Amino acid sequence: MRSIVDAYLRLGLVPLIVLALVIGTIIGVVAPSFGLSLGILGSIFVGALKAVAPVLVFVLVLAAVSNQRIGADSRIKPIIFLYLVGTFSAALVAVGASFMFPTELVLNNIESVEQAAPQSLREVLTNLLMNLVANPVASLANANYMGILTWAVLIGLALRHVTETTLRVVSDLGTAVTSVVKWIIALAPFGILGLVASTVAETGVQALVGYARLLAVLVGSMLFIALVMNPIIVAAMTRKNPYPLVFTCLRESGVTAFFTRSSAANIPVNMNLARKLGLSEDTYSVSIPLGATINMAGAAITINVLTLAAAHTLGIEVSFGAAVLLAIVGSLSACGASGVAGGSLLLIPLACNLFNIPNDVAMQVVAIGFIIGVVQDSAETALNSSTDVLFTAAADPKYAHYG
Repeated sequence: MRSIVDAYLRLGLVPLIVLALVIGTIIGVVAPSFGLSLGILGSIFVGALKAVAPVLVFVLVLAAVSNQRIGADSRIKPIIFLYLVGTFSAALVAVGASFMFPTELVLNNIESVEQAAPQSLREVLTNLLMNLVANPVASLANANYMGILTWAVLIGLALRHVTETTLRVVSDLGTAVTSVVKWIIALAPFGILGLVASTVAETGVQALVGYARLLAVLVGSMLFIALVMNPIIVAAMTRKNPYPLVFTCLRESGVTAFFTRSSAANIPVNMNLARKLGLSEDTYSVSIPLGATINMAGAAITINVLTLAAAHTLGIEVSFGAAVLLAIVGSLSACGASGVAGGSLLLIPLACNLFNIPNDVAMQVVAIGFIIGVVQDSAETALNSSTDVLFTAAADPKYAHYG
């Protein structure tokens, strides 16, 4: 059995998901009844995600806040500023793209879902504030991600004053939960096989066409950020032609990140690139690992686009003010995205809370995210990781290349 598991893991998640997509589509078209039966695999996968996502968000935020150490090097501050500006710009672009190219998803049982769409920004804010002060245990049980974030931050701040041993336990707990998430995601091909087979059996290829449109909006937004918005930010910071640096970062960092699908795994590549660019080691040795955690433009795009796709599918009218608030929440959520493949998808329910979108529907959207994740997550990671070096170089006074 161990040899079978090892062989399965060696194949890699991306090829297995592609294979699951192909097999699921064929089964759904050729044998619809069998495809419907395979739907149980998708239900189990979605159920596991629903169970682990609240715990994951709580533990990771708790560990991050409690173990945070504020550096004294002031050169990190402008880089952090660029990280935040870049992530928020990506969220705004995602919102704009979603309004320009609205996408409807094929979801199950949305007709029977009772949900009250918020009628104004005031109602959205009231809902947000009430969720913030909800009982922490109830927040975990009911997947109230706003309450989960609030209590995780508060408890994390309190834990900063405890012993190193306690902090190590909290950090180890975060590592353990992340490992559980990795196990669940390792089974994603089986869940996706069931989801695709049952969806195609019920709706034909219509659902896959919807996914293709959604993927086009996601990747298009990421390309716009990489080739338009990021160069504008870098040009404003350096007063130089930004494109030589942009293309260097995309080529030497983005390509490897696209295939590893992990910002953390791409840190050594980014360190080597920063060294080649002649950047200050004291700066990039801090900013690169930090960027792998909080510089999440791609994740912000994913969270906002998929949330607005869910709102559009349910017929929820999103006002301008609510869209801006979503961009802010999406940016903050992206900064807390898990470092595992598909980590940003697990924060979509947090953004969906703003519009009273039920958790059952939100987790179906997460499952769709995994279906398109073969391209979406790779492009997202490539944007996130390459931007770490890009903004570090833009803010580093030692940068003197590509002028």
